[in-house]
Amino acid sequence: MTTIRLSVPDTAERDEIIQIRAMIQHDMESGFRVGARGEFLPRDIITRFECFYNGDQVFAADFHPGVAANPFLEFHVRATDSGSFEFVWTDQHGEVWTDTASIQVS
Repeated sequence: MTTIRLSVPDTAERDEIIQIRAMIQHDMESGFRVGARGEFLPRDIITRFECFYNGDQVFAADFHPGVAANPFLEFHVRATDSGSFEFVWTDQHGEVWTDTASIQVS
């Protein structure tokens, strides 16, 4: 089971810059490590992260084999309207994990 952890404020003032944190539990196997029997461990990485705020993309990142396990991201967004954030991680095989968080803007 993959664990996702999000940190999104529950409330914000209109036009306030808020901090968003997102982490997914994933081994991020680079394909360069050698196993106990001398074989290369197969590559298995998340290649893309996207964050949408009320349907509009506000942040995206491409990952490569050098990214550490359990990638953690921190970024900032201007809170303009109440609504939701959608977080999307995609791996090299096309498997997708998503989670959401809501915010109330006054």
